[in-house]
Amino acid sequence: MTDFFKSIKQGMNEAIQFAEGKCPQAVVHQFSAIDVKNIRSNLAMSQTEFASAFGISVSTLRHWERGDRSPQGPALILLNVVAKEPQAVLNALAA
Repeated sequence: MTDFFKSIKQGMNEAIQFAEGKCPQAVVHQFSAIDVKNIRSNLAMSQTEFASAFGISVSTLRHWERGDRSPQGPALILLNVVAKEPQAVLNALAA
């Protein structure tokens, strides 16, 4: 068995234990819904500027702001970080 396979197997076993409630030390990060329009407004950016700065399509941004859709997964995480530390994200993306 390769180290890569062992790592995957360990991860799967941990996931199964967590799903069965047998892994109380697991850390689960929950991100609540956010107000994307408010985040953008606080940065004084247009939709085009915000979308371009953070790698989001303008169409997707509009759907989020209208409430037609909600950001999920990595997009939700990114927006939570942007809400708290926008300049750090902009600096990181500019590098």
